[in-house]
Amino acid sequence: MCGIGGWIGDEAKQFQLSHLVSMMSAMRHRGPDDSSTWTSLEGNVALGHNRLSIIDLSTAGRQPMVNEANGDVLAFNGEIYNFHKLRADLEGKGFIFRSKSDTEVLLFALAAWGMEALSRVEGMYAFALWRPAENALYLARDAMGIKPLYTWSPDGRTRAFASEIKAFFNLPGFEARFDRRAIGQFLEFGYTFDADRTCLEGVSKLPPGHYMRIPLSRNEATRAIEFYTPPTADPATLSGGEAEEQLYETLKLVVEQHLIADVPVGLLLSGGLDSSLLAALAARTSKVRTLAMGFASSSLDERPHARRVAEHIGSDHEEVLIGPEEVKDGLADTIAVFDDLFADWGTISTRILYRKCRERGMKVVIVGEGSDELFGGYDIFKRGLSRLPTEMWLFQIYRNYAGRRYGQFYGDFRAVMLNYLAQTQGDRFAAIRLFESRRQLPNNYVMKVDKASMSVSVEARVPFLDRRIANIAYRSPASQLMAEGTEKILLRRVAERYGLLPMETLARRKVGGSIAANWMDDEPGWRSFAREIILDRSSWTCAMGLDKAMRAYFVDNQAGFAFPHAISNFRNLAWRLLILELWAQAYKVTSSAT
Repeated sequence: MCGIGGWIGDEAKQFQLSHLVSMMSAMRHRGPDDSSTWTSLEGNVALGHNRLSIIDLSTAGRQPMVNEANGDVLAFNGEIYNFHKLRADLEGKGFIFRSKSDTEVLLFALAAWGMEALSRVEGMYAFALWRPAENALYLARDAMGIKPLYTWSPDGRTRAFASEIKAFFNLPGFEARFDRRAIGQFLEFGYTFDADRTCLEGVSKLPPGHYMRIPLSRNEATRAIEFYTPPTADPATLSGGEAEEQLYETLKLVVEQHLIADVPVGLLLSGGLDSSLLAALAARTSKVRTLAMGFASSSLDERPHARRVAEHIGSDHEEVLIGPEEVKDGLADTIAVFDDLFADWGTISTRILYRKCRERGMKVVIVGEGSDELFGGYDIFKRGLSRLPTEMWLFQIYRNYAGRRYGQFYGDFRAVMLNYLAQTQGDRFAAIRLFESRRQLPNNYVMKVDKASMSVSVEARVPFLDRRIANIAYRSPASQLMAEGTEKILLRRVAERYGLLPMETLARRKVGGSIAANWMDDEPGWRSFAREIILDRSSWTCAMGLDKAMRAYFVDNQAGFAFPHAISNFRNLAWRLLILELWAQAYKVTSSAT
């Protein structure tokens, strides 16, 4: 695990080694164990790597890593979970390894099979591969978008790339300006759902399941190529029992592989189905450590449920309590960590929790992200069973996603959903699943996990987002996942059939909310803190004409405007504007830019 960065281009003379060092310094938290760089003799290609040592802690795993046989150079961020099997296959082809790292396995796999290797590799990753034989650089992002990869070009001929946007800020010619379309999507949906867009003009992200080929020759075009398309139908749908067996065997293998590390591994345990199922499977492999979080000044406290699961599986269990002041005091620093805009209530508390994991010696943490989006865990999936006319249905689910805030992006949302409906032969449940897993997850929830964990030098692993698990989920119809009043039925049946969890855990419904949202309304300190920032005369809130709504909220205690007004939930809007203002302050994006 690490942070990667670099650039390519014949016109990259304005970029110097000092600039690459600056890029890597901005991402030092992603890999504090080692930092190194590589540049081509001509100086037109440069790669940098910050290392968080997880597999093979020796210097043999150092990056950027060079294949002495063909000159390929790899800078890799992530983990390859099936690297033991791939290594055996490559040794059978005559490759000789000098390390025990998964990085060298990926480097040789790319030499053996080219970019077709990505169909064999199971893991989370973003990497840059320089291939001198082709005079081209390849950038790639894993199938489910677990690891981020951003690009920026100052002139159209040179392209810089990095694991985090903040790496670009000290590069010649970079200027931070908000992308108006992205900000509109953020205020409406809580994140930017365009697959390749970020909150800043000119900064793009590589979509999940894509790789980009960037040639040095001006006679060749840069191309982004999709290497993973979710399976949306299976002509031989498994029966209930067969599906349970296949999911159990696959998930068991995936969890075993996610436990492989040369450093301590822990599991976050909420007491809900997802994290409990992972912890139970992990406990059948080895003795595990689990950590549960509770919120002070809130009725939301799942620690007793987590405690029951920990007793059932026999884990070494610990609990932590997070309060409003702890979150508020760390808010500004945390917002700067998230160098794209996300409105998830859990961004702040999640980072605090990862920091507590690191303080307890856990360098790797396994989390349950992705299960709800793939296995139908949200109320929105009930809309997938609706028989409303298509246009009415599309507008209805838009209202759910936009928090009943009607804006300019319904047309874009509609186009995305119509495309997903076409891919799924009109299956509305499957179309919602594609939106959740191809838009919400990689652009919002998983980025929260990545940046919160890496900001405190912790690697978060997400077994449910392993491609092998995702492929099973995509082929599971609504009938295997939902019934009246019950969601994620397939996961519950697996846990029950194989005796993994207490029955009271299986019977629990999803609680939701990783931070106590009522703090914005009920905690005076929080409220005055947010009001002062949001209603400052130089704020983006005022520049965008949203100060009237926020004064109604903070001064007149209005919860919102009546339906169907464009802004109907003031608390959600206030939270998003607070994040926007703090982000703009951290990165010096002033409202005068409007």
